[in-house]
Amino acid sequence: MTDNVDVVIVGAGSAGLSAAKTAAGQGLTFVVVEASHRIGGRAYTEEFAQGQPFDLGCHWMHSASLNPFVGIADKHGFNYRKDGDWVRGVHHHGAWLDEEQGKKFDALAEANNKAIAAAAEAGDDTPISELIDLDSPWAAYHAYWFSLGVSRDIDQTGAVDVSAYNDTDENWPVLEGYGALVAAWASDVPVTLNAAVDRIGLTADGVEVETSRGTINGRTALVTVSTNILSSGRIVFEPGLPDWKMTAAQELPLGVHNRIGVLLDHNPLAGGARDFATVMREDDEVPFAIELGPYGYSYAVGVTGGRFGSWLERAGRAASVEHLVENMRAVWGSDIVKHVTDRVIVTAWEGDLWTLGSYSAATPGNAHQRVELAKPIDDRIFFAGEATSPDFFSTCHGAYFSGIRAIDEISAVLSDKA
Repeated sequence: MTDNVDVVIVGAGSAGLSAAKTAAGQGLTFVVVEASHRIGGRAYTEEFAQGQPFDLGCHWMHSASLNPFVGIADKHGFNYRKDGDWVRGVHHHGAWLDEEQGKKFDALAEANNKAIAAAAEAGDDTPISELIDLDSPWAAYHAYWFSLGVSRDIDQTGAVDVSAYNDTDENWPVLEGYGALVAAWASDVPVTLNAAVDRIGLTADGVEVETSRGTINGRTALVTVSTNILSSGRIVFEPGLPDWKMTAAQELPLGVHNRIGVLLDHNPLAGGARDFATVMREDDEVPFAIELGPYGYSYAVGVTGGRFGSWLERAGRAASVEHLVENMRAVWGSDIVKHVTDRVIVTAWEGDLWTLGSYSAATPGNAHQRVELAKPIDDRIFFAGEATSPDFFSTCHGAYFSGIRAIDEISAVLSDKA
């Protein structure tokens, strides 16, 4: 690892990788250190079988017309679906919603969204749970979808943060995998893997970064780790992080969004109009969304979020798979279960050693902490990552933009000192 560099970049997720590319373009010297055995962070693709990619983390290029990864996908020959014509059937207590029920379901969503937007416009960062109609028979579905979008439940974040997200309603999945796309885009970035950072200290004229593979000295450091890692104290800062910085990390905690996948020997419903369902069995309190054979692949995937996602993760891999299979049975009958194989992929982001969660959501009254989290310390320790994005938080492209922003800040500081 090169010593005495302009910037030591901690973390090789989307933020750290975009920072490295930007630093190279601006002529800065840098080192990227990554605690994991791979690059990409929360962008990670595996294969169920040859030619059947499965994203464990981010999967959708959100706000696609503003998302740089769309152009990156085009450059690297990746495909994505952009028609937006999703059939999102709701299977409630043993039956699909009829047309009249569907209208009431949609009307609740519209009313909830208006209430959240009105509170945000008034600067009222009230918990979402206090703004929406919880008496509706369809409230649990909207609370569930909310938990997937922000990784936490409706009482755990407020209207201002939710409304600040720049949503163009263009959500395009990467067919070969978003994680695979990030890996292809960043294949030219030199990264030292398996190099967990233990300490970042200020020196007389720069920083000293201690890793499991040695110590690096630099003029500045760029920290791109998750807020839960920052809050955990796993990285020791000398002197310690100021209270305002620790508060920012603590009030922007990562929640849970997990994906549960099972490989099918084939999908008997391939191309059917009812191959996507949000299910709520009669004895359940939390719905569960399932997609059969996305994009022609032969697997089923279900998603969980918030407290229930955390609980199911702790219950374990077998319990997660059982939950998926039993919900598949409830919607499509026992015949569909006959096609389930023993090949499964179950994510557990809360237990991931290097992230401790999925993505950030501001606690009620703390939407402003994203700006605080992004502020540097002593013009030597800088911060990036999705949690620092004011309008694209929770996303791969939000992290991407934050890495560029941080390097621009570092360049300006180093130029002033030259």
